[in-house]
Amino acid sequence: MSATSKIEWTEKTWNPVTGCDKVSPGCKHCYAEVMSRRLTAMGATGYENGFALTLHPERLLQPTTIRRPTVFFVNSMSDLFHEAVPDSFIDQVMETIRATPQHTYQMLTKRAERLPEYFATRDCPPNIWLGVSVEDRQYGLPRIAHLRLVDARVRFLSVEPLLEDLGKMDLTGIHWVIVGGESGHKARPMQPEWVENVQIQAETYGSAFFFKQWGGWGADGVRRHKKANGRLFQGRTWDGYPAAIV
Repeated sequence: MSATSKIEWTEKTWNPVTGCDKVSPGCKHCYAEVMSRRLTAMGATGYENGFALTLHPERLLQPTTIRRPTVFFVNSMSDLFHEAVPDSFIDQVMETIRATPQHTYQMLTKRAERLPEYFATRDCPPNIWLGVSVEDRQYGLPRIAHLRLVDARVRFLSVEPLLEDLGKMDLTGIHWVIVGGESGHKARPMQPEWVENVQIQAETYGSAFFFKQWGGWGADGVRRHKKANGRLFQGRTWDGYPAAIV
């Protein structure tokens, strides 16, 4: 069944696909891979294949059992636009989304080049928020241009883990920007000036700004548990959301 999420910017997770493969530096310490190993060790249903890409057609209709309007993060344990996921299976995911207009679905991918290819012959349902991961300049920034080619009601960026200063960004057509540091015992530190650069540009372009967490390293450069480092940036909490639900 869909699970209540601990992710600050969503309500529940829905995983019709699990497992993935690393494609860029942001994947190096993948939380989903670590969690998958734990679930496999626990004998959890659906994780018999570990972190190998696995389609779960039996989960396709899960959101239809929930009547209350809910925000779903689609595939927190995978990437729906992974090259091994057939268009036909993505079509079935979209059918469920269209059949449940009361819900909002947040989709995030690192395979941004597939987005305009898939949606070239299909409309993007209005209850989808479509996003790409932007962790660095080399791999992350080019994904924004691919995302912009899709006529989604909400386009967003997950700038997490933020691994370097992103420099100048073109946020035209981007409605929401989420920033966060990396967690875990191998977490790479995030610098306050990197966050500030993204925040200022989001404000300039009129994109809602959400600061998720510092992660394993605090703003002062001290390593701590992520809960101790907290979510304050510049002395305040940034919980911006796109105008679609505000």
